[in-house]
Amino acid sequence: MNHPYIKCLKSERTESGVIFGQFLINSLRPGQGLTIGNLLRRVLLGDLGGTSITGIRIAGLRDEFSIITGVREDILEILLNLKGIVLRSKIPEPQFGHLKIQGPAIITASLIQVPSTLEIINPNHYIATISTNNLVEIEFKFEYGTGYQLASQSLSKKSEDFLKIDAIFMPVKKVDFKVETLYDNSNNLSERLLLDIWTNGSLTPEEAIYQASHSIIELFGTFIDNNFPTNLTESTINGFSLPTDPYTNIAIEELQLSVRAYNCLKRAQINTIGDLLEYSPEKLQQLKNFGRKSADEVFVTLKTKLGIILK
Repeated sequence: MNHPYIKCLKSERTESGVIFGQFLINSLRPGQGLTIGNLLRRVLLGDLGGTSITGIRIAGLRDEFSIITGVREDILEILLNLKGIVLRSKIPEPQFGHLKIQGPAIITASLIQVPSTLEIINPNHYIATISTNNLVEIEFKFEYGTGYQLASQSLSKKSEDFLKIDAIFMPVKKVDFKVETLYDNSNNLSERLLLDIWTNGSLTPEEAIYQASHSIIELFGTFIDNNFPTNLTESTINGFSLPTDPYTNIAIEELQLSVRAYNCLKRAQINTIGDLLEYSPEKLQQLKNFGRKSADEVFVTLKTKLGIILK
């Protein structure tokens, strides 16, 4: 049997800035397709890092319930819009940016002044509109991380005057794979793996596979080098905690709900999927301004995006 190899079948950037790539891994032994597909999908979605806005400081305002004079959007809408800004950083350290503009004007991501080590991938992304001649000044904090970071976990105590934002660091948005079984002329069995990857534009699918592969190699490299602690005590072993539900800490922003449904959930202090799952369908519909239409939207989104069905 030939050695396994990988090649790119398709690579394209959509109008929204998302980059799609399709890859073929060929000449696999029976059973390897599913193993490699699951492993790559897990690492691509959970272990790759990215840079995100974790907090903002607006001149003259102290909390997310304040109003910016002359700005059409409220603070919650602005925070939600900021989550759509895609960033690429050359360094992992925290960085700061600044925006200062006199209205009337439309504020987009291109108006944010960032360090030379940081790049805004979607500069035309909409943030807000100033309808009067008021001056708007905003300071941004950018941080590097992996997975999700709740607002309560971000920023140091020295940055309490920043409005904290739930950050989504994951550069890979979606991964699908399919395993196909092949027979050669001698009726020998082999497999090939078709891998589809969508990224947010901060890195290409090719770069994502490269980083994921290196992460896997480093992990198994520690096993090969036998870098295991030899002085584990019984109390240390018993101290390990069981893994939590993987959806618990996912921010509700990831559901991409309508503004009405999103604002109702935030007012009820429902910030994560874990918070949301504590509510029954009947209890959800009792929230202020949260009707049957909003409830149906939440139920359908949970089912289609995460496979969660509220009973």
